[in-house]
Amino acid sequence: MAASVLLVLALRWLPLPASSVIVQNGIKAWWAGQGGAVRYDWTPWTAISPYAALAVIAGEDQRFPAHHGFDLVEIREALDGQEEGRPLRGASTISQQVAKNLFLWSGRSFIRKGLEAWFTVLLELLWPKQRILEVYLNVAEFGDYTFGVGAASRRFFNKPAARLTAGEAVRLAAVLPNPVRYRVDKPSAYVVKRQRWIERQMEQLGGVAYLDKL
Repeated sequence: MAASVLLVLALRWLPLPASSVIVQNGIKAWWAGQGGAVRYDWTPWTAISPYAALAVIAGEDQRFPAHHGFDLVEIREALDGQEEGRPLRGASTISQQVAKNLFLWSGRSFIRKGLEAWFTVLLELLWPKQRILEVYLNVAEFGDYTFGVGAASRRFFNKPAARLTAGEAVRLAAVLPNPVRYRVDKPSAYVVKRQRWIERQMEQLGGVAYLDKL
């Protein structure tokens, strides 16, 4: 426990060379004979378009500035929906996704969920919200073997992340539910529909001024 606290505290300031999920995908690519397929470039907060930050909040976790790692409203709505016979939907916050992607592995075991909760609490206690969002934007997968908004911006739009327009940022955020199934470069009808929904949510949140709440 002490080691995990020290690790999370150190990563509050250090640029991340990779994440657990990135390493796992690198091994997978190497095993498949696709060594070097992983795209990842650490991009600091100051070099990321504010539209990208706002788009992922609007699409993934609109209560991110206010909650403490767990969105109890979303969890309650997901459980109520399950009781009504609807499939159980995910209610993971940006903080939980950072905990999972940075330190853990995919899966639904109680052990992994317990570790995810532990690291989520540490992140919320030891990192400011802006740092959590900065890391999320760097470790989220936006396409096959493409991690982070910096690598995704160069791959799909041939420009650095700082120059992403609102429309381009929203297109990236729109594939986050499943960046392997949904594609930035060949958006399906679902991705286009989700993109329009995210754009409306960004407007309702008040635009990039919403980021001042972090």
